[in-house]
Amino acid sequence: MKGYVVLETGEQFEGELFGAEKEKDVHAEIVFFTGMTGYQEVLSDPSFKGQMVVFTYPLIGNYGINDSDFESLKPQVEALIISELNGAGHHYEANQPLAGCLQHAQVPYITGVDTRAIVKRIRKNGDMRAVLTTHPESVDFSATTPLGEQEVVSSVSVQAAETFGHGERHVVLLDFGYKKSIVSELVDQGNRVTVVPYSISFEEVVSLKPDGILLSNGPGNPKQLETRLPVIRKLAETYPTLGICLGHQLLALAFGGDTEKLNFGHRGANQPVIDQETNKVYMTSQNHSYVVKETSLTDTSLHARFFNINDGSIEGLEHKRLPVLSVQFHPEAHPGPSDSAQLFNLFKEMMSQGRESLYV
Repeated sequence: MKGYVVLETGEQFEGELFGAEKEKDVHAEIVFFTGMTGYQEVLSDPSFKGQMVVFTYPLIGNYGINDSDFESLKPQVEALIISELNGAGHHYEANQPLAGCLQHAQVPYITGVDTRAIVKRIRKNGDMRAVLTTHPESVDFSATTPLGEQEVVSSVSVQAAETFGHGERHVVLLDFGYKKSIVSELVDQGNRVTVVPYSISFEEVVSLKPDGILLSNGPGNPKQLETRLPVIRKLAETYPTLGICLGHQLLALAFGGDTEKLNFGHRGANQPVIDQETNKVYMTSQNHSYVVKETSLTDTSLHARFFNINDGSIEGLEHKRLPVLSVQFHPEAHPGPSDSAQLFNLFKEMMSQGRESLYV
């Protein structure tokens, strides 16, 4: 049926709408993703909870959907906005087309839209609220709350602990909306990984006897999780800790730093990042709206180690004394280049050096 993308600015874009009820609008924050591939990982990444995603690449769905590339148990995006959708998709691992996957998961999507024009509006005005609708004349934005004012992590975090792998080192992963690929990378390196709810207490983590802590990626504004900061800081002061994406932002807040929202975020598989300690440049996969403010670190025990080459924003932190490291990008990639996967080796070294003194 004919549908419309209505932006918070009032602009409308017409296309063919699927999977949405005719009398029920789809409200979400509209963002864009610049990768040429990786749509299956995007639609199942919990960090996209509360967002509808515009793909800048014009042809989506050309290699279908398989069983192994999902980053969570189900699609997480609120909707997809696509210029041209390949109705079949051809790949030796594919077992269904993208359209079939979206229909089965009841994820609305709109095709035949001028995605280039929408992206230009977002680049000019920033990430904003948007609505998928069949009746654009009656859209009311006053009835919705901006994503930055919502607490969405509780809707994507696990409800009970789950353990993966059988390695000697034990990583406890606090789940703010983790990607499966992070756990897979840790397990492949010989770790046992226990994924726990984001709301876990310090005492419960201690009872698991971890060798290291990983704070995962996830959706939304990190300041909506301020009540968790004392636990996060105490854990980081006790165990070797790695933060990824939202986990990176939470570590910064926990140690006294501050965060702010980017105009239109970094979402794609081609973001260049420099490690100022080694002068090495990584091409990285990213998906985030918020960044750490460099000026806020002045009186903290953290210093910025990684920077985005395009806009100079902070891409990673290191503690001045403790084995604490955080990155804004995704070293596990999926989708994207695996340049920075070696950072998991650094986390492994941090854990190995800290193990002997943890339980004395």
